[in-house]
Amino acid sequence: MSELNQGVENFNWDELEESNGKVQRSAEQVEMYDKTFSSLKEKDVVEGTVIALNKREVVVNVGFKSDGIVSRSEFRYNPDLKVGDQVEVYVENQEDKNGQLILSHKKARAIRAWDRINAALENDEVVKGYIKCRTKGGMIVDVFGIEAFLPGSQIDVKPIRDYDIFVGKTMEFKVVKINAEFRNVVVSHKALIEAELEQQKKEIISKLEKGQVLEGTVKNITSYGVFVDLGGVDGLIHITDLSWGRVSHPEEVVSLDQKINVVILDFDNEKKRIALGLKQLTPHPWDALDTTLNVGDKVKGKVVVLQDYGAFVEIAPGVEGLIHVSEMSWSQHLRSAQEFLHEGDIVEAVILTLDRDERKMSLGIKQLHPDPWTNIDEKYPVGSKHTAVVRNFTTFGIFAELEEGIDGIIHISDLSWTKKIKHPNEFTQIGASIDVVVLDIDKENRRLSLGHKQLEENPWDVFEGVFTVGSVHEGTITEIVEKGAVVALPYGVEGFATPRHLIKEDGTQAKVDEKLPFKVIEFNKATKRIIVSHSRTFEAEKPNEEKKPRAKKATSTNARKQVEAKEVTTLGDITDLAALKSKLDESEKNN
Repeated sequence: MSELNQGVENFNWDELEESNGKVQRSAEQVEMYDKTFSSLKEKDVVEGTVIALNKREVVVNVGFKSDGIVSRSEFRYNPDLKVGDQVEVYVENQEDKNGQLILSHKKARAIRAWDRINAALENDEVVKGYIKCRTKGGMIVDVFGIEAFLPGSQIDVKPIRDYDIFVGKTMEFKVVKINAEFRNVVVSHKALIEAELEQQKKEIISKLEKGQVLEGTVKNITSYGVFVDLGGVDGLIHITDLSWGRVSHPEEVVSLDQKINVVILDFDNEKKRIALGLKQLTPHPWDALDTTLNVGDKVKGKVVVLQDYGAFVEIAPGVEGLIHVSEMSWSQHLRSAQEFLHEGDIVEAVILTLDRDERKMSLGIKQLHPDPWTNIDEKYPVGSKHTAVVRNFTTFGIFAELEEGIDGIIHISDLSWTKKIKHPNEFTQIGASIDVVVLDIDKENRRLSLGHKQLEENPWDVFEGVFTVGSVHEGTITEIVEKGAVVALPYGVEGFATPRHLIKEDGTQAKVDEKLPFKVIEFNKATKRIIVSHSRTFEAEKPNEEKKPRAKKATSTNARKQVEAKEVTTLGDITDLAALKSKLDESEKNN
């Protein structure tokens, strides 16, 4: 028998079988042992127990085959952490390069917190938070370890002026908004109490009655009114219902947090609006107005409102009268009230109308002075001469003021005997003085007609003998128009020449500013019109023209020379013109 066969025959099969059974039982035990540990996956959040800790690390048993390590800094918020405490951890790595289970408590808190925050928003739950600090527009609140924003408007139902008193407090909130992308959370404390207040409002409004007097607290002041807290419901006192007198701003009457009594004027059950009044708790000033006051009495007051059409004057708190601009001056030329008065002025006035039932009063200032039109014909008789002030222009003339309340009009045709004036601003300016003569008085309609040219004699009586037909005068073309040219003649007189009478001896047409001799071919005293011709000064006399006596012609020539010697570009001296006319008349008599 070979040694191999001998070895096989001598092998202990019973011992091998027993050994295999032990190996099989060991594998089963290992499997059973593994089942005693938790099944962990990375990024899971599990609960563990603190089994050891030092200054740098916390050892946590999560039921895994090895314990996990968490940085002690992640438990900074909990200085009382001790062995045996249950904590939530996030599985970052089942086994690092050292075979160590790596956990994070901070990430577990964050994940759990966001889950709880989202659940609170979805289920409209109330959460607790710790107010850490102030920030722009509100507060920062710690909710489940997440920093949430609490807007200032969401702290309370009433405006909060001091945020610092809430720092360090733990309060209840509702999650009102979550921005998952930017990981932002907005909470509100106001939302918690609004539902309760809404129910309170319904109960309070259901018990309200018009005319009811309640005590309230001034909650907010705006430019248009005051909001008053009536104990869970707000009412508005409009600025016009704060005082019987004029109020520029509600702060003149009330202040924040002031307790005041108010009367209910009106309310709306659906819109939850309540209109309140403060002035209605006191008697109306008109009811207390002096009963002896009558039309014609003088009163003093303060200008409280100024408009273009007039001024409102307060003669007693809540009692005002209107002074219309027409009652500020006897002048018929109405102006703006701002030219007479200013806000804050203390004025004296006369009562013109008084209606106690309608609570209306009209006042006048001009009535404090005599009506200047009463003796107008004595003070400014027709023909009298005066100096006036130019107040305004119209296309047809000038309004001139002789004194306050006495205005007259100078028609444009009464400004000059010789010049054709298209607009008064060619002659004078507003604010300038002007000499006038009274032409007519209409006392009933308070109208005064004035003249300026009438201060001088009518020069056309003299011009009739100077600018005789056929006489030649030097003139300057001042304007070319479609139908001819305007020619400035001596003594400020204007003549007119048609185009065919502007042709010069060389055949060219006369132009503006040319100084040329002109012959008078037509003179009309009634219409104050002089037609002249330059061409006629060099053209030969026509056969059918009537020949004048030689002696008379010489006389006219001599007279014309005397006139030309005194020619000027302005009106000149009327006396000289009259003297010339006398000489002309005398010469004609002698011939």
